[in-house]
Amino acid sequence: MTTADIIDARDALRNVMAVLADLPAAGDEAEAVDRIFLMESIKAACAAGQAADTLRLQELRSAAEAERGVPVERRCRGLSAEVALARRVSGNAGGRHLGFARAMGEMPNTFARLRDGSLSEWRATILVRETAYLQVEDRRLIDHALCSDPATLDGVGDRALEALAKKIAYARDPHAVVDRNASAPKDRRVTIRPKPDATVQLSALLPMTAGIAAYAALKKQADLICQSDDRTHAQVMADTLLRRLTGVAVPGAVPLAVDVVVSDVVLTGDASAAAEVPGYGPIPASTARDLIADALDHDAEVTLRRLFAAPDSGALVAMESKARIFPSGLRRFITRRDVSCRFPYCDAPIVEIDHAHPHHDGGATDALNGLGECRTHNRQKENPGWAVTTAIDDDGTHEALIRTPTGHEHRSRAPARPDAAA
Repeated sequence: MTTADIIDARDALRNVMAVLADLPAAGDEAEAVDRIFLMESIKAACAAGQAADTLRLQELRSAAEAERGVPVERRCRGLSAEVALARRVSGNAGGRHLGFARAMGEMPNTFARLRDGSLSEWRATILVRETAYLQVEDRRLIDHALCSDPATLDGVGDRALEALAKKIAYARDPHAVVDRNASAPKDRRVTIRPKPDATVQLSALLPMTAGIAAYAALKKQADLICQSDDRTHAQVMADTLLRRLTGVAVPGAVPLAVDVVVSDVVLTGDASAAAEVPGYGPIPASTARDLIADALDHDAEVTLRRLFAAPDSGALVAMESKARIFPSGLRRFITRRDVSCRFPYCDAPIVEIDHAHPHHDGGATDALNGLGECRTHNRQKENPGWAVTTAIDDDGTHEALIRTPTGHEHRSRAPARPDAAA
Protein backbone atom coordinates (compact mmCIF):
# COMPACT_ATOMS: atom_id res chain seq x y z
CA MET A 1 0.00 0.00 0.00
CA THR A 2 1.41 3.40 -1.02
CA THR A 3 1.39 6.58 1.05
CA ALA A 4 -1.27 7.96 -1.31
CA ASP A 5 -3.48 4.93 -0.63
CA ILE A 6 -3.16 5.46 3.12
CA ILE A 7 -4.11 9.13 2.79
CA ASP A 8 -7.06 8.23 0.53
CA ALA A 9 -8.31 5.66 3.09
CA ARG A 10 -8.18 8.21 5.91
CA ASP A 11 -9.93 10.80 3.74
CA ALA A 12 -12.65 8.28 2.86
CA LEU A 13 -13.34 7.63 6.55
CA ARG A 14 -13.45 11.37 7.26
CA ASN A 15 -15.91 11.76 4.37
CA VAL A 16 -18.19 9.14 5.92
CA MET A 17 -18.21 11.15 9.15
CA ALA A 18 -18.97 14.33 7.23
CA VAL A 19 -21.86 12.68 5.35
CA LEU A 20 -23.39 11.40 8.60
CA ALA A 21 -22.99 14.78 10.25
CA ASP A 22 -24.75 16.56 7.35
CA LEU A 23 -27.70 14.17 6.91
CA PRO A 24 -30.98 16.06 6.60
CA ALA A 25 -33.83 15.21 8.92
CA ALA A 26 -35.84 12.10 8.06
CA GLY A 27 -38.84 12.87 5.88
CA ASP A 28 -41.25 10.50 7.62
CA GLU A 29 -41.45 7.79 10.30
CA ALA A 30 -40.61 4.94 7.93
CA GLU A 31 -37.46 6.70 6.74
CA ALA A 32 -36.42 7.38 10.33
CA VAL A 33 -36.71 3.67 11.18
CA ASP A 34 -34.83 2.66 8.01
CA ARG A 35 -32.01 5.06 8.81
CA ILE A 36 -31.74 3.83 12.40
CA PHE A 37 -31.44 0.29 11.03
CA LEU A 38 -28.79 1.25 8.46
CA MET A 39 -26.72 3.23 10.95
CA GLU A 40 -26.73 0.26 13.33
CA SER A 41 -25.31 -1.82 10.48
CA ILE A 42 -22.72 0.88 9.77
CA LYS A 43 -21.63 0.74 13.44
CA ALA A 44 -21.09 -3.02 13.10
CA ALA A 45 -19.12 -2.57 9.87
CA CYS A 46 -16.96 0.06 11.60
CA ALA A 47 -16.29 -2.41 14.43
CA ALA A 48 -15.17 -4.95 11.82
CA GLY A 49 -12.91 -2.33 10.26
CA GLN A 50 -11.39 -1.54 13.65
CA ALA A 51 -10.77 -5.23 14.28
CA ALA A 52 -9.09 -5.61 10.88
CA ASP A 53 -6.85 -2.60 11.47
CA THR A 54 -6.03 -3.83 14.98
CA LEU A 55 -4.88 -7.14 13.51
CA ARG A 56 -2.86 -5.27 10.89
CA LEU A 57 -1.24 -3.12 13.61
CA GLN A 58 -0.24 -6.28 15.46
CA GLU A 59 1.15 -7.80 12.25
CA LEU A 60 3.21 -4.71 11.43
CA ARG A 61 4.51 -4.30 14.98
CA SER A 62 5.43 -7.96 15.26
CA ALA A 63 7.31 -7.85 11.95
CA ALA A 64 9.18 -4.68 12.91
CA GLU A 65 10.19 -6.10 16.28
CA ALA A 66 11.25 -9.40 14.69
CA GLU A 67 13.52 -7.42 12.36
CA ARG A 68 15.07 -5.72 15.41
CA GLY A 69 15.67 -9.09 17.05
CA VAL A 70 13.04 -8.81 19.78
CA PRO A 71 12.28 -12.29 21.19
CA VAL A 72 8.87 -13.72 20.25
CA GLU A 73 7.61 -13.66 23.85
CA ARG A 74 8.36 -9.93 24.12
CA ARG A 75 6.80 -8.76 20.87
CA CYS A 76 3.74 -6.48 20.82
CA ARG A 77 4.01 -5.62 24.49
CA GLY A 78 2.06 -2.46 25.24
CA LEU A 79 -0.01 -2.83 22.08
CA SER A 80 -3.28 -3.04 23.99
CA ALA A 81 -2.55 0.35 25.57
CA GLU A 82 -2.09 1.89 22.12
CA VAL A 83 -5.38 0.38 20.98
CA ALA A 84 -7.06 1.75 24.11
CA LEU A 85 -5.77 5.28 23.49
CA ALA A 86 -6.83 5.17 19.83
CA ARG A 87 -10.33 4.00 20.83
CA ARG A 88 -10.52 6.38 23.81
CA VAL A 89 -11.20 3.64 26.33
CA SER A 90 -9.53 2.22 29.43
CA GLY A 91 -6.52 -0.08 29.31
CA ASN A 92 -8.63 -3.10 30.24
CA ALA A 93 -11.06 -2.33 27.42
CA GLY A 94 -8.10 -1.97 25.05
CA GLY A 95 -6.99 -5.47 25.98
CA ARG A 96 -10.48 -6.81 25.26
CA HIS A 97 -10.56 -5.09 21.86
CA LEU A 98 -7.17 -6.59 20.98
CA GLY A 99 -8.36 -10.04 22.04
CA PHE A 100 -11.55 -9.55 20.03
CA ALA A 101 -9.57 -8.68 16.91
CA ARG A 102 -7.41 -11.79 17.32
CA ALA A 103 -10.54 -13.92 17.73
CA MET A 104 -11.99 -12.53 14.51
CA GLY A 105 -9.01 -14.04 12.74
CA GLU A 106 -10.24 -17.47 13.90
CA MET A 107 -13.97 -16.87 13.32
CA PRO A 108 -14.39 -15.91 9.64
CA ASN A 109 -18.19 -16.23 9.55
CA THR A 110 -18.67 -14.06 12.64
CA PHE A 111 -16.27 -11.55 11.09
CA ALA A 112 -18.26 -11.60 7.83
CA ARG A 113 -21.55 -10.98 9.66
CA LEU A 114 -19.92 -8.08 11.51
CA ARG A 115 -18.68 -6.64 8.21
CA ASP A 116 -22.08 -6.84 6.51
CA GLY A 117 -23.76 -5.30 9.56
CA SER A 118 -26.04 -8.21 10.43
CA LEU A 119 -24.25 -8.90 13.73
CA SER A 120 -23.47 -6.16 16.25
CA GLU A 121 -20.10 -5.83 17.96
CA TRP A 122 -21.65 -6.81 21.29
CA ARG A 123 -23.26 -9.97 19.89
CA ALA A 124 -19.98 -10.90 18.21
CA THR A 125 -18.28 -10.34 21.59
CA ILE A 126 -20.71 -12.82 23.18
CA LEU A 127 -19.63 -15.47 20.68
CA VAL A 128 -15.96 -14.68 21.26
CA ARG A 129 -16.39 -14.87 25.03
CA GLU A 130 -18.31 -18.15 24.98
CA THR A 131 -15.79 -19.89 22.69
CA ALA A 132 -12.52 -18.44 23.98
CA TYR A 133 -11.55 -21.55 25.95
CA LEU A 134 -12.16 -24.01 23.08
CA GLN A 135 -9.75 -25.44 20.56
CA VAL A 136 -9.63 -23.46 17.31
CA GLU A 137 -11.42 -26.19 15.34
CA ASP A 138 -14.32 -26.26 17.84
CA ARG A 139 -14.52 -22.46 17.86
CA ARG A 140 -14.73 -22.47 14.07
CA LEU A 141 -17.48 -25.10 14.11
CA ILE A 142 -19.63 -22.88 16.37
CA ASP A 143 -18.73 -19.93 14.17
CA HIS A 144 -19.99 -21.83 11.11
CA ALA A 145 -23.11 -23.20 12.81
CA LEU A 146 -24.33 -19.83 14.06
CA CYS A 147 -22.98 -17.29 11.57
CA SER A 148 -22.51 -18.90 8.15
CA ASP A 149 -26.13 -18.02 7.31
CA PRO A 150 -27.11 -14.45 8.27
CA ALA A 151 -30.70 -15.60 8.87
CA THR A 152 -29.72 -18.06 11.63
CA LEU A 153 -29.66 -15.42 14.36
CA ASP A 154 -32.60 -13.32 13.17
CA GLY A 155 -34.79 -12.57 16.18
CA VAL A 156 -32.46 -14.39 18.59
CA GLY A 157 -31.88 -12.43 21.81
CA ASP A 158 -28.51 -11.95 23.49
CA ARG A 159 -29.17 -14.48 26.24
CA ALA A 160 -30.50 -17.01 23.73
CA LEU A 161 -27.38 -16.49 21.59
CA GLU A 162 -25.19 -17.13 24.62
CA ALA A 163 -27.16 -20.28 25.42
CA LEU A 164 -26.83 -21.56 21.84
CA ALA A 165 -23.06 -21.11 21.90
CA LYS A 166 -22.81 -22.86 25.26
CA LYS A 167 -24.97 -25.75 24.09
CA ILE A 168 -22.83 -26.42 21.03
CA ALA A 169 -19.62 -25.98 23.04
CA TYR A 170 -20.73 -28.56 25.57
CA ALA A 171 -21.67 -31.01 22.83
CA ARG A 172 -18.28 -30.55 21.14
CA ASP A 173 -16.00 -30.55 24.21
CA PRO A 174 -17.78 -31.27 27.52
CA HIS A 175 -14.47 -31.67 29.34
CA ALA A 176 -13.41 -28.14 28.40
CA VAL A 177 -16.71 -26.75 29.70
CA VAL A 178 -16.36 -28.67 32.98
CA ASP A 179 -12.77 -27.48 33.37
CA ARG A 180 -13.85 -23.90 32.72
CA ASN A 181 -16.60 -24.11 35.33
CA ALA A 182 -14.19 -25.68 37.82
CA SER A 183 -11.62 -22.89 37.39
CA ALA A 184 -14.14 -20.03 37.45
CA PRO A 185 -14.28 -19.82 41.31
CA LYS A 186 -10.63 -18.74 41.24
CA ASP A 187 -11.86 -15.45 39.76
CA ARG A 188 -14.11 -14.68 42.75
CA ARG A 189 -13.76 -11.10 43.86
CA VAL A 190 -15.50 -8.08 45.38
CA THR A 191 -15.62 -4.78 43.50
CA ILE A 192 -17.04 -1.33 44.12
CA ARG A 193 -18.37 1.15 41.58
CA PRO A 194 -19.53 4.75 42.19
CA LYS A 195 -23.22 5.36 41.51
CA PRO A 196 -25.31 8.56 41.47
CA ASP A 197 -26.56 10.39 44.55
CA ALA A 198 -23.60 9.58 46.86
CA THR A 199 -24.13 5.82 46.64
CA VAL A 200 -21.90 2.94 45.56
CA GLN A 201 -22.59 -0.47 44.08
CA LEU A 202 -20.80 -3.21 46.02
CA SER A 203 -20.62 -6.38 43.91
CA ALA A 204 -19.33 -9.87 44.58
CA LEU A 205 -18.48 -12.46 41.94
CA LEU A 206 -18.96 -15.81 43.66
CA PRO A 207 -19.35 -19.47 42.74
CA MET A 208 -22.96 -20.07 41.71
CA THR A 209 -24.05 -22.02 44.82
CA ALA A 210 -22.33 -19.57 47.17
CA GLY A 211 -23.88 -16.55 45.48
CA ILE A 212 -27.38 -18.03 45.48
CA ALA A 213 -27.01 -19.04 49.14
CA ALA A 214 -25.86 -15.54 50.13
CA TYR A 215 -28.75 -13.89 48.31
CA ALA A 216 -31.25 -16.39 49.75
CA ALA A 217 -30.01 -15.71 53.30
CA LEU A 218 -30.49 -11.95 52.89
CA LYS A 219 -33.91 -12.47 51.30
CA LYS A 220 -35.02 -14.81 54.08
CA GLN A 221 -34.07 -12.25 56.73
CA ALA A 222 -35.88 -9.50 54.86
CA ASP A 223 -39.01 -11.68 54.51
CA LEU A 224 -39.12 -12.04 58.30
CA ILE A 225 -38.44 -8.41 59.19
CA CYS A 226 -40.59 -6.66 56.57
CA GLN A 227 -43.78 -7.87 58.25
CA SER A 228 -43.12 -5.54 61.19
CA ASP A 229 -40.86 -2.89 59.69
CA ASP A 230 -41.47 0.31 57.73
CA ARG A 231 -38.47 -0.29 55.47
CA THR A 232 -38.87 -1.82 52.02
CA HIS A 233 -37.75 -5.37 51.29
CA ALA A 234 -34.75 -4.10 49.31
CA GLN A 235 -33.73 -1.69 52.10
CA VAL A 236 -33.84 -4.47 54.69
CA MET A 237 -31.65 -6.70 52.51
CA ALA A 238 -29.12 -3.88 52.06
CA ASP A 239 -29.09 -3.06 55.78
CA THR A 240 -28.72 -6.74 56.68
CA LEU A 241 -25.74 -7.03 54.35
CA LEU A 242 -24.09 -4.00 55.95
CA ARG A 243 -24.66 -5.32 59.47
CA ARG A 244 -23.31 -8.78 58.67
CA LEU A 245 -20.22 -7.38 56.97
CA THR A 246 -19.34 -4.62 59.42
CA GLY A 247 -21.14 -5.51 62.65
CA VAL A 248 -23.07 -2.24 62.72
CA ALA A 249 -26.45 -1.31 61.28
CA VAL A 250 -25.83 2.42 60.67
CA PRO A 251 -23.39 3.45 57.91
CA GLY A 252 -22.04 6.43 59.86
CA ALA A 253 -20.95 4.18 62.70
CA VAL A 254 -18.70 1.94 60.58
CA PRO A 255 -15.20 2.19 62.12
CA LEU A 256 -13.33 2.69 58.83
CA ALA A 257 -11.48 5.67 57.38
CA VAL A 258 -13.19 7.51 54.53
CA ASP A 259 -11.17 10.43 53.16
CA VAL A 260 -13.02 13.56 52.13
CA VAL A 261 -11.04 16.23 50.26
CA VAL A 262 -12.71 19.54 50.98
CA SER A 263 -11.63 23.17 51.27
CA ASP A 264 -11.88 25.01 54.57
CA VAL A 265 -14.64 27.33 53.31
CA VAL A 266 -16.74 24.36 52.20
CA LEU A 267 -16.11 22.55 55.49
CA THR A 268 -17.30 25.52 57.53
CA GLY A 269 -20.42 25.94 55.43
CA ASP A 270 -19.37 29.20 53.78
CA ALA A 271 -19.36 27.82 50.24
CA SER A 272 -21.35 25.34 48.15
CA ALA A 273 -18.56 24.03 45.88
CA ALA A 274 -17.96 20.31 45.50
CA ALA A 275 -15.85 18.10 47.75
CA GLU A 276 -14.30 14.79 46.71
CA VAL A 277 -14.12 11.29 48.14
CA PRO A 278 -11.02 9.53 46.71
CA GLY A 279 -12.10 6.41 44.84
CA TYR A 280 -15.65 7.74 44.41
CA GLY A 281 -15.51 11.23 42.93
CA PRO A 282 -17.07 14.66 43.51
CA ILE A 283 -19.89 15.04 46.02
CA PRO A 284 -21.95 18.14 46.97
CA ALA A 285 -20.62 20.31 49.79
CA SER A 286 -23.70 19.59 51.92
CA THR A 287 -23.18 15.83 51.51
CA ALA A 288 -19.53 16.15 52.61
CA ARG A 289 -20.54 18.13 55.69
CA ASP A 290 -23.23 15.55 56.48
CA LEU A 291 -20.71 12.69 56.24
CA ILE A 292 -18.38 14.41 58.67
CA ALA A 293 -21.23 15.37 60.99
CA ASP A 294 -22.56 11.78 61.01
CA ALA A 295 -19.10 10.49 61.91
CA LEU A 296 -18.89 12.95 64.80
CA ASP A 297 -22.40 12.05 65.99
CA HIS A 298 -21.40 8.39 66.19
CA ASP A 299 -18.17 9.21 68.05
CA ALA A 300 -15.99 8.14 65.14
CA GLU A 301 -12.46 9.51 65.02
CA VAL A 302 -12.24 12.45 62.61
CA THR A 303 -8.82 13.64 61.46
CA LEU A 304 -8.05 16.80 59.48
CA ARG A 305 -4.94 16.85 57.26
CA ARG A 306 -4.00 20.11 55.58
CA LEU A 307 -2.82 20.30 51.97
CA PHE A 308 -1.56 23.73 50.97
CA ALA A 309 -2.33 25.25 47.56
CA ALA A 310 -0.66 28.11 45.71
CA PRO A 311 -2.72 31.28 46.27
CA ASP A 312 -2.86 32.31 42.58
CA SER A 313 -3.37 29.08 40.66
CA GLY A 314 -4.78 26.90 43.43
CA ALA A 315 -2.37 24.09 42.45
CA LEU A 316 -1.15 21.89 45.27
CA VAL A 317 2.36 22.73 46.45
CA ALA A 318 4.96 20.32 45.04
CA MET A 319 6.97 17.89 47.11
CA GLU A 320 10.20 16.04 46.25
CA SER A 321 12.50 13.36 47.61
CA LYS A 322 16.08 12.24 47.06
CA ALA A 323 15.04 8.56 47.20
CA ARG A 324 14.00 6.38 44.27
CA ILE A 325 10.90 5.18 46.11
CA PHE A 326 8.21 7.80 46.63
CA PRO A 327 7.83 8.36 50.41
CA SER A 328 4.38 8.08 51.96
CA GLY A 329 3.72 11.81 52.14
CA LEU A 330 4.62 12.36 48.50
CA ARG A 331 2.60 9.28 47.47
CA ARG A 332 -0.42 10.68 49.31
CA PHE A 333 0.07 14.05 47.64
CA ILE A 334 0.21 12.55 44.11
CA THR A 335 -2.74 10.26 44.81
CA ARG A 336 -4.87 13.21 45.91
CA ARG A 337 -3.76 15.25 42.90
CA ASP A 338 -4.28 12.58 40.22
CA VAL A 339 -7.39 10.88 41.73
CA SER A 340 -7.25 7.91 39.29
CA CYS A 341 -4.85 6.49 36.70
CA ARG A 342 -3.47 9.38 34.66
CA PHE A 343 -3.58 7.58 31.31
CA PRO A 344 -6.34 9.13 29.17
CA TYR A 345 -9.72 7.36 29.38
CA CYS A 346 -8.55 5.11 32.24
CA ASP A 347 -10.61 5.50 35.43
CA ALA A 348 -8.88 2.64 37.25
CA PRO A 349 -7.80 3.29 40.85
CA ILE A 350 -4.20 4.36 41.42
CA VAL A 351 -2.16 1.31 42.39
CA GLU A 352 1.38 2.52 41.75
CA ILE A 353 3.17 5.87 41.87
CA ASP A 354 5.99 5.92 39.34
CA HIS A 355 8.39 8.22 37.53
CA ALA A 356 7.17 9.69 34.24
CA HIS A 357 10.80 10.07 33.15
CA PRO A 358 12.50 6.89 34.42
CA HIS A 359 14.59 7.18 37.58
CA HIS A 360 17.39 5.13 36.01
CA ASP A 361 17.65 7.80 33.30
CA GLY A 362 17.84 10.69 35.75
CA GLY A 363 14.15 11.20 36.46
CA ALA A 364 13.51 12.97 39.77
CA THR A 365 11.42 11.58 42.60
CA ASP A 366 9.17 14.59 42.95
CA ALA A 367 5.59 15.69 42.35
CA LEU A 368 6.34 17.01 38.86
CA ASN A 369 7.82 13.72 37.62
CA GLY A 370 5.49 11.50 39.64
CA LEU A 371 2.37 9.94 38.12
CA GLY A 372 -0.43 7.94 39.69
CA GLU A 373 -1.17 4.90 37.50
CA CYS A 374 -2.91 1.58 37.43
CA ARG A 375 -0.60 -1.43 37.35
CA THR A 376 -1.33 -2.19 33.68
CA HIS A 377 -0.45 1.25 32.33
CA ASN A 378 2.59 1.59 34.57
CA ARG A 379 3.98 -1.60 33.02
CA GLN A 380 3.00 -0.77 29.45
CA LYS A 381 4.63 2.64 29.35
CA GLU A 382 7.98 0.96 30.12
CA ASN A 383 7.98 -0.80 26.75
CA PRO A 384 10.24 0.45 23.92
CA GLY A 385 8.94 3.44 22.00
CA TRP A 386 6.90 4.94 24.85
CA ALA A 387 7.82 8.29 26.41
CA VAL A 388 6.13 10.45 29.04
CA THR A 389 7.03 14.04 29.84
CA THR A 390 5.44 16.27 32.47
CA ALA A 391 5.03 19.98 33.00
CA ILE A 392 3.05 22.54 34.97
CA ASP A 393 0.87 24.63 32.64
CA ASP A 394 0.09 28.33 32.93
CA ASP A 395 -2.75 27.85 35.43
CA GLY A 396 -0.64 25.61 37.68
CA THR A 397 -2.15 22.30 36.58
CA HIS A 398 0.05 19.22 36.28
CA GLU A 399 0.13 17.92 32.71
CA ALA A 400 1.59 14.75 31.17
CA LEU A 401 2.32 14.24 27.48
CA ILE A 402 2.26 10.55 26.50
CA ARG A 403 3.93 9.50 23.24
CA THR A 404 3.23 6.04 21.81
CA PRO A 405 5.57 4.01 19.57
CA THR A 406 3.69 5.23 16.46
CA GLY A 407 4.40 8.86 17.37
CA HIS A 408 0.85 9.69 18.45
CA GLU A 409 0.58 12.05 21.40
CA HIS A 410 -2.04 12.11 24.15
CA ARG A 411 -2.29 14.79 26.85
CA SER A 412 -3.42 14.15 30.40
CA ARG A 413 -4.21 16.95 32.84
CA ALA A 414 -4.63 16.39 36.55
CA PRO A 415 -8.29 16.82 37.56
CA ALA A 416 -9.35 20.18 38.89
CA ARG A 417 -9.78 20.50 42.64
CA PRO A 418 -13.38 19.73 43.64
CA ASP A 419 -13.97 23.30 44.80
CA ALA A 420 -12.43 24.90 41.69
CA ALA A 421 -14.65 27.16 39.62
CA ALA A 422 -16.24 25.47 36.60
